[in-house]
Amino acid sequence: MRPLSGGFIDLNQRIERDWQEEGKTLMADVSARLEGRAGIITLTRPQALNALSHPMSLAVEAALDAWRDNANVALVIMEAEGEKAFCAGGDIASIYHQAKAGELQPARDFWREEYRLNVKIAEYPKPIVSFMQGFIMGGGVGLGCHGRHRIVGDTSKVAMPECGIGLIPDVGGSLILARAPGRIGEYVGLTGERLNAADAIFAGFANLYVPESEWPALKAALVETGDAELAEKAGREAQGAALPALMPMLERVFSAGTVSGILERLEAEEGEAAQKALAAIRRGSPISLAATLEIVRRARSFSSVREAVALEYRFTWRSHEQGDFVEGIRAQLIDKDRTPHWKHPAADAAPPDYIAMMLESLGENEIR
Repeated sequence: MRPLSGGFIDLNQRIERDWQEEGKTLMADVSARLEGRAGIITLTRPQALNALSHPMSLAVEAALDAWRDNANVALVIMEAEGEKAFCAGGDIASIYHQAKAGELQPARDFWREEYRLNVKIAEYPKPIVSFMQGFIMGGGVGLGCHGRHRIVGDTSKVAMPECGIGLIPDVGGSLILARAPGRIGEYVGLTGERLNAADAIFAGFANLYVPESEWPALKAALVETGDAELAEKAGREAQGAALPALMPMLERVFSAGTVSGILERLEAEEGEAAQKALAAIRRGSPISLAATLEIVRRARSFSSVREAVALEYRFTWRSHEQGDFVEGIRAQLIDKDRTPHWKHPAADAAPPDYIAMMLESLGENEIR
């Protein structure tokens, strides 16, 4: 990974100074504070579904860096304000306006530094306990789904819907998809299917279900004791998983070698799940669909989030100009006409050599 920028070091020093003077800090829609044996990071942007901005990402990273060697911090709690979302994704509307103005580097910097944060979460030496209610999508997966204890509840809905906006499942999400049982990775990555708590655990995005009514008491116990194993002990069996019953169909369909083959098999399948998947894939960006299929399958040989984000970054770095990302944001979030004009006319129309170009080395721009 690239070294920290000077601006980030200044932010880190400021946070440490604030903690020394006041015991807490609040900046960039993130509250980071010390309570008992825990460092607590709270996303405080519920009016925007806690969408992750670049300053928020840097603030979270600064907190983790400051606590890494603090002997008083036994564990980290990751949480968010509001009932609707832990984090519904990245703050991508600003990226659209920057791209339309010809400014591509800000988004590339954001992704590089967000991915660096995802790696730090995955490799953090202290337990991170994530409490994820409501929507957990895109950037929210990167924040909450790489730590040691990943808690979901009855309102939780996990998804990687990036193909619908011309991106790919990133923030290390491609590795989670690659490690999911059977062909769940291809299915969830291509369709953006929303997973309830039970399915999120089955697919590997979370590993604990705790009723949300019990979260306050569990957080208080974690703060008091610093014992992350209390999260494991609080876990219950989640009910209502739909994915296990779909496994045979997913194997028949999503084992096809190409997006075109998957579509053909879906057209021959009966049942609501297959038809819903067919419609979802047809709405996606052809470039994103083909690249997602390739990335998830490559990621099955990866051993770390670090490897996954390096490959993901090749696509996101190119996504403004060579991909469909700007058009996808326009159609879904800016004009909201839901009629994107993709670079290729059909879901299976992206040429293999084009996808190879989207995923080839960035040379000096590679994440290292």
